[in-house]
Amino acid sequence: MNLAQVVVATHDLPAGMVLGADDVKLADWPASATLPGSLSRIGDVVNRPLIYPLGEKEPVLERNLAVQGSGLGLSVKIPPGMRATSVRSNEVVGVAGFLYPGSRVDVLATFTPPGNASPVTQTILQDVEVLTAGEKIEPDPQGKPQTVNVVTVLVNAEGSQKLLLASTQGTIQFVLRNSTDVAETRVAPTSLGQLVSSVQPTPPQRTAGAMKRPKPKAAADETYTVEIIRGETRTAERF
Repeated sequence: MNLAQVVVATHDLPAGMVLGADDVKLADWPASATLPGSLSRIGDVVNRPLIYPLGEKEPVLERNLAVQGSGLGLSVKIPPGMRATSVRSNEVVGVAGFLYPGSRVDVLATFTPPGNASPVTQTILQDVEVLTAGEKIEPDPQGKPQTVNVVTVLVNAEGSQKLLLASTQGTIQFVLRNSTDVAETRVAPTSLGQLVSSVQPTPPQRTAGAMKRPKPKAAADETYTVEIIRGETRTAERF
């Protein structure tokens, strides 16, 4: 069997750390099953931040590493042109604790626009990636729910402005979505008046085939009296 030398982790490595010489080593790997992006020199790995966590003896791939000098911790997970923006959260806003790093969410804001008497709720961002939930940048291995105070999401520069403005003008709500659902939906704002009108009873509708009530007929024995005046003579005629 032909073997090749690839760089592997010497122990479990968390995301965000800068790799040192003691964190990696060369190991034999089947040449016919070499993974794309695998590295064969220790010098190509040392002093580079790790974007994703690695397990012991797991090959270190080029896509797992950030550029040397790009930073530490969370900053290495921010692609060029994107921003990590944090907002305060609570158990309800955090989808009852089921909000993990890597989750995809929509961001809804509830606020009162200028000149409006009642508040509205508007979807301001869609399909946003959660970078951190609290201080954790990796999801819980057992998937246990957790209450967090701060959520950090990955958005572009315009999205970060929308998110921060909305957080100062009203309340923010994260809506969890399926990670495979990437389609954006046009959603109109919902006002308080729409909620009130939706619970009011609707008036009964008159069907096209409804029968008209017949007009009452005059009684058969009903008579009419006509008074006839001729000079000083008055007579009455019944019909």
